[in-house]
Amino acid sequence: MKRFQILIGLTLITSVAMSQQVLSMQEIQSAIQTNHPALKMLDAEARSMNEEAKGAYSWMPPEVGAGFFQTPYDPGRWKSMNGQPGMGAFMISAQQMFPNKKRQNAEFAYMNAQSSVELQKKDVIVNELLFTARKNYYDWIVLEKKLKVLDENDKLLKFMMQSAEIRYKNGLGKISAYYKAKAALANVENMQLMLRNEINQKRIAINTVMNRSTETAFAVDTNYVWNNFNRAMFDSVSLMKLRSDIKVIDRSIEVNKLERTAELAKLKPEFGIQYNHMTGWARQPLMFTVMGMVKIPLAKWSSKMNKAKAESLVWQNEALRNQQQMIVNEASGMADNSFTELELKKKQMKLYEEQIIPALRRNFQTMQLGYEQNTEELFELFDAWEALNMTQMEYFDQLQKGLQMQAELMKILEIK
Repeated sequence: MKRFQILIGLTLITSVAMSQQVLSMQEIQSAIQTNHPALKMLDAEARSMNEEAKGAYSWMPPEVGAGFFQTPYDPGRWKSMNGQPGMGAFMISAQQMFPNKKRQNAEFAYMNAQSSVELQKKDVIVNELLFTARKNYYDWIVLEKKLKVLDENDKLLKFMMQSAEIRYKNGLGKISAYYKAKAALANVENMQLMLRNEINQKRIAINTVMNRSTETAFAVDTNYVWNNFNRAMFDSVSLMKLRSDIKVIDRSIEVNKLERTAELAKLKPEFGIQYNHMTGWARQPLMFTVMGMVKIPLAKWSSKMNKAKAESLVWQNEALRNQQQMIVNEASGMADNSFTELELKKKQMKLYEEQIIPALRRNFQTMQLGYEQNTEELFELFDAWEALNMTQMEYFDQLQKGLQMQAELMKILEIK
């Protein structure tokens, strides 16, 4: 019985520990790449195209026929008469066209290359999903830091209220500051509720992109690292190499070139053979015919459609190249703006970290010491706390915006 209780206890401890598993962004990325249905869908579509490409080497089906050949309408002439053989015969016909090998190779290359576009799209989707996950992950980090400060504020305000009650009873203080601290405590509790609700929303969003139950509990690593960005990373050449949407267009251009080759290959001649066997009526010998055939699609009236399609693909590629340039220009501008704003946020946060918050914290500590020594009033201590608290929240807001800018830059540069 005792062993059973110990086992249950260990199981509960393990389940609680697992429910609060700390997930890193790398683990979230791995889960997205493994589990997300959008990526599996693209894999299936690519496989579908590869399977379809195998049909490029198929032949036209053989044609078989049977019927009368040079047979008079008068059945009386079918029989031999006066030493002359009967007229007419029964014919069996078979025909087969042979596909042009170069045309088949061109069609296979085109059809087989289509799947590469779908596979390249996976990187685009992963980048979008990672941006969603990273943005929510960074928000969660800031929310946890805010909660930690609010928990400290909760304890501090309760201390202020207890101290004010004692001083008021002993005639050493005013009751007005007590109610001010009480209202502030209620506001802190309200903010705690709001922040915890936001954390739940972030958890749901991250679980969703990982394609698992939205109720799965986990925690985030509250440590963060600033990436080293520089403007050289935003030039057109670098973006052309980095961005997956540009690579998708590159693949599409290559596929269009292969499709154009396949269209022009349809203008190549194809050969065939026809064999006819005739069994004549009375006293006629067995006969046959063998004919070679060739399709000549080079004629002007029969090649218009193929040539028009080939020309349209040239202009499609021109449009795709312009689309590439448009994407690169837009991405370069967005990256430059985000980088400028991120650098500003870093400078602002440095001021908060090195000057503003330390000065306000020292002011609060001085007021707290004076209050404990009965040389300062509670409302003065409260004002010092309020200034420190508001400034800390402003700092966290700047941190959140800075991390969002970093997430945006990582998306633009496709940094995993």
